[in-house]
Amino acid sequence: MNRNDVSSGFIFKTYKKPYQSPFEILFEVFKEVITHTSGDFDEAIDWLRQIDKEYKLTTPEYSIDDFIEDLKNKGYIQERIKPDGKNGIEITSKTEKAIRQRALKEIFGKMRKGSSGNHKTKHSGQTHEATGDFKKYQYGDPLDKISMTESLRNAQINHGLDDFHLTENDLVVEESNHKSQMSTVLMIDISHSMILYGEDRITPAKKVAMALAELILTQYPKDSLDVIVFGNDAWPIKIKDLPYLQVGPFHTNTVAGLQLAMDLLRRKRNANKQIFMITDGKPSCLRMPDGTYYKNSNGLDEYITQRCYNMAAQARKLNIPITTFMIASDPYLQRFVDEFSASNQGKAYYTGLAGLGEMIFEDYETNRKKKMR
Repeated sequence: MNRNDVSSGFIFKTYKKPYQSPFEILFEVFKEVITHTSGDFDEAIDWLRQIDKEYKLTTPEYSIDDFIEDLKNKGYIQERIKPDGKNGIEITSKTEKAIRQRALKEIFGKMRKGSSGNHKTKHSGQTHEATGDFKKYQYGDPLDKISMTESLRNAQINHGLDDFHLTENDLVVEESNHKSQMSTVLMIDISHSMILYGEDRITPAKKVAMALAELILTQYPKDSLDVIVFGNDAWPIKIKDLPYLQVGPFHTNTVAGLQLAMDLLRRKRNANKQIFMITDGKPSCLRMPDGTYYKNSNGLDEYITQRCYNMAAQARKLNIPITTFMIASDPYLQRFVDEFSASNQGKAYYTGLAGLGEMIFEDYETNRKKKMR
């Protein structure tokens, strides 16, 4: 055939969904459901059976029972003896990682993969990644960063070819982006209000935490992430425990959460430190020196809020910015958060659940690009 006879152009075809095995289809649904059930396998399977009845996910050749058997064979679940002495099935660390990876893909799926280990800042440094920009050589700049091509060009322009010579004033250095490391504490409110009024707010918060954890573990392993939860008190949780996180019959002790967050960050050697706080309610609880709790859920208690402002100011003195993601729209709560953020010179976002993950990711990246002193 004559090459010129071949016509050029676009060929349009009907979209065909990539093939997924019956196990892969069910496993995607299972990972979502097990997050909502806080790791309860039996409840998740009950949900999966109900979903299957409605959407016909299984076939006569592959049932839910076949799926459970595959989960065992692939190492996603295992049988264990429960505290009551009965045998039960629990998810494994392999499933916990798969859930984190799914959260990362769901929330941060459009992000670009960065180089392993570090983040860029807006400050020029002596090492790391070249920017393509040049600056005049100054004493102390590393000699291997001198651009000979640009320096010789300057010498030619400044002195001409007849009297060509190279002086210190002709030298230029290629600038590079200094890379830094970040220590982050993510605070998650687990007070009872996170499931009030028929709205599940704790599951999106868990997903955000899992996605951020997986992002840091896989792309920025030199960074650190600590996750703490706060209700009447505050305590740290391990990343592997995130799928099992549940709310409790708690008030909101914001001060305890901030105290623990700052204690954790004081031990970190990284120059850049920050606190992210996800909450939907007002501070309503304090732990007193004698171990008792002072609680007040009626409006904003001035004693409690003043303690919050004081903690925000302390974090500011330690150069620890606090970014608050407020899942509420009450004007009086917004005024509190505004005052809180002003005390810290931090930031606040008044947001619903949609887009929360993207906002946290963008703020994480933005904060990583600036040098905090």
